[in-house]
Amino acid sequence: MTKRYDIVALGELNIDLILNDIQGFPEIGKEIIADHCTMTLGSSTAIFAANASSLGTKVAFLGLVGTDDFGDFIERSLRERGVDTGLLLRTSEHNSGITVCMSYAQDRANVTFPGSMNFLGYEQVKDLDFSCAKHVHISSVFLQEQLKRDIVPILKHIRQGGATISMDTQWDPAEKWDLPWDEVLPLLDVFMPNAQELEALTGEADLEKAIATVAGKVKTLVVKNGSKGSIMVSGGSRRAVPALLNPEPVDCIGAGDSFNAGFVAAFVKGCPLPDCQDNGNLTGAISTTAAGGTGAFSSPEAIEAAAKRFRK
Repeated sequence: MTKRYDIVALGELNIDLILNDIQGFPEIGKEIIADHCTMTLGSSTAIFAANASSLGTKVAFLGLVGTDDFGDFIERSLRERGVDTGLLLRTSEHNSGITVCMSYAQDRANVTFPGSMNFLGYEQVKDLDFSCAKHVHISSVFLQEQLKRDIVPILKHIRQGGATISMDTQWDPAEKWDLPWDEVLPLLDVFMPNAQELEALTGEADLEKAIATVAGKVKTLVVKNGSKGSIMVSGGSRRAVPALLNPEPVDCIGAGDSFNAGFVAAFVKGCPLPDCQDNGNLTGAISTTAAGGTGAFSSPEAIEAAAKRFRK
């Protein structure tokens, strides 16, 4: 049966206000200067959706934003990237979220106002028939209070529709890591944390021990390890791939989300898992060639031009 969507991206939406070339680090009671500022479509799930769409997949977004100017900007930005907004929910009860990203070389510090992101849960998705999609991707669970509380029934509902599922929880700001993992992981097809998140999740300070703790509980585990590349464990086999490093990164905001987009875009096309991993590594590297999580994916020509920098 032909699916309406290759991917439904389910999760948070916000504006990213990105500050680059910052003259020092913030201190209470003091003011510092950033030489560059960009406002762009933010949130891990939105960056994933926009970039997966730019990679040639049919993507829809299921999320909740305010009926405010930021919500208009978010919806317009998604449409401009070819993302279907027919599943997008708008509310006058809550303002849209915003993240202020302070970018420093290959790292960043973020401050987020969640707003409407906290109010997307099972009640908002229970009437959707997920048979419309091949795949559902979920990000930033810990930034979405209601989604976190309802995650198991949401995953089971998606499963009933026959879609495959990937998840990248992102960091837990409260550092509680309070998800029912024994129930969550078996419901996923692909689990995509970075190394620090996996260590925090498992309570293991050693990455190898963290991988061993989780690998047997999920079909495919993909660990993003920054400049060291990525590690994939699936069906008892393990594959480590070195990173494609950009010697002059503009910023690394959204690189992990772009890795997810590349991996899942290949996954829904039926590519072998090693090809999915390689595609994720490439799109993660491409992301670092422009500001913001989506800047490098503005057109097929821009993507190809950036990709040539990393292909041998």
